[in-house]
Amino acid sequence: MSSWYNNRETQSDVVLSTRVRLARNLEGIPFPSRMTDTQKQELKEKVKQAIADSNTPFSKTLKYIDMQTIPQNEINAMVERHVISPEFAKNTDGRAIILSGDESISIMIGEEDHIRIQVILGGFQLEEAYDIAERIDTLLYSKLHFAFDSELGFLTECPTNLGTGLRASLMLHLPVIESRGEIAALGDTVSKIGFTVRGMYGEGSKAVASIYQVSNQITLGISEKNAIDNLKIIATQLIEKERSAAKELDSLKLEDMTYRALGTLKYSRIITSEEAMKLLSRIKLGQSVGILKENINPVELLINCQPYMLMRKYGEMEPYERDISRAEYLREALKDY
Repeated sequence: MSSWYNNRETQSDVVLSTRVRLARNLEGIPFPSRMTDTQKQELKEKVKQAIADSNTPFSKTLKYIDMQTIPQNEINAMVERHVISPEFAKNTDGRAIILSGDESISIMIGEEDHIRIQVILGGFQLEEAYDIAERIDTLLYSKLHFAFDSELGFLTECPTNLGTGLRASLMLHLPVIESRGEIAALGDTVSKIGFTVRGMYGEGSKAVASIYQVSNQITLGISEKNAIDNLKIIATQLIEKERSAAKELDSLKLEDMTYRALGTLKYSRIITSEEAMKLLSRIKLGQSVGILKENINPVELLINCQPYMLMRKYGEMEPYERDISRAEYLREALKDY
């Protein structure tokens, strides 16, 4: 099955991916930052067994992996594919992941909270991602006892996750809004209604290739459905704003910029990750406005030419060697385009 970045789902001209994450903790066990090694092992076994004991066709599609069995380069590549969070990748001690074959589902065990259920899908699929996450949540809830308070909701290590424990986010390609210098104002506006704008890899990350994550901040005093519905409204407005702004661009300048980007990618012999992402962003914009055909997927190329994804394909390399391999990969991918 294909990963989120291999698929072009609804409204993928602007929305690259949808992610829904639920934070859960078990009763009677300290939060991960205070757990002993023995408690960490017990937690992993409990979650693993809960999935196995559910005995459903759905659960049989999931694979349990102890993080300490995964090479560090592959862990870093999983971050680049957005399968796991950067925080989860920092320390594999006592951590495990339960993963679906297409990596759309990842259940991280032992991060900031005991359990982080994540569903990531291509395009604008908020309801679909939430439905899958809720199904996993129900499956685990039937076997495990989650820490819950009648007033505070689900208990989490960080107070900002109290309540639903839900974080829903959309990864948006906003090159025209960005070029107009409107991202800061956009961030200020959405923060006033309980949302945040972050870089490509979430909190603390920078925006690259004009890619931003928009997600909910409020988890207490609001239902999961309301959070999803509100994010959908915000995203719909941003999609229309980006599309409208793109229609106002000088068509000849946009065409020139698009074909210059394509030419550079098709014939470069050495290219850095930063330059490749900037140029692929232009290809993506060119496709969105109809200048280029959509028989190649620039988002897939963007993910696959990340440093650790390249080493996953070609083996261990120094940065300069990666720049050469990245150019080779892109030339091959674009040779008939």
